[in-house]
Amino acid sequence: MKILVIGDIVGEKAVEKLEKELKQLKQNEKIDVTIANGENAANGNGLTKKLFDKILLSGVDIITMGNHTWGNQEIYDFIDDERIIRPANITKGMPGKGYTIYQKDGIKILVINLIGRKFMEGVYYSDNPFTTVQQILEEIKKDIKIVMVDFHAAWTGEKFNMGYFLDGKVSGVYGTHTHVQTSDEIIMPQGTGFITDIGMTGACLSDLGCDVENSIQRYLKDKPVKDIISKNEVMINGCIFDIDENTGKTLVIKRLHID
Repeated sequence: MKILVIGDIVGEKAVEKLEKELKQLKQNEKIDVTIANGENAANGNGLTKKLFDKILLSGVDIITMGNHTWGNQEIYDFIDDERIIRPANITKGMPGKGYTIYQKDGIKILVINLIGRKFMEGVYYSDNPFTTVQQILEEIKKDIKIVMVDFHAAWTGEKFNMGYFLDGKVSGVYGTHTHVQTSDEIIMPQGTGFITDIGMTGACLSDLGCDVENSIQRYLKDKPVKDIISKNEVMINGCIFDIDENTGKTLVIKRLHID
């Protein structure tokens, strides 16, 4: 089974890019399931119902989130939809869920969303992501062979340690949040595909999807600046995991970058 994971969607132009190109991309690459991080879709901060629907119609099956999950109040209206998950280890009592089970051609795929602790200022969480995912796997995995984990985290070391910790327990672990694609994709010794960060689906020549001419003022003049989404052309970043359906192990992992 081939699973495409798409990096943080930044702004409405990025959603439009997916609407125009994702279905053809899936056809060309023979993709079975698509997972995308949508926490930055609404002007860089959160997700609206309109954009949620557009992302799904573009060909995405499951949407994951991160530290901007609650950036737009509309999220409370659809956070319980089976096609969207938020980090499993955030503050107890918050709505939504940290994992979902998606079925494709009779095969179950468990998708888990986690958030990191290192250098994630302002993020409210109650649980350790390592023990949280361990508990989910003990309670839910059972007969499910294919498991994908979106680890929304800032620190590369924390991400790698998660990949190592889950080696042989899940099919793939991939990082989101930093918006910069890394070139360290590997298959761990026990068959888990791993990449530190799959990058973003957002504007080229930008400050993580935002207008760099505006952003640079905070460095030149040491003053607070409100981010503005860049109007430059959009790129798609992600990764493809080719997974053995019988063992759940990754056979091939391939980075994806489309201008």
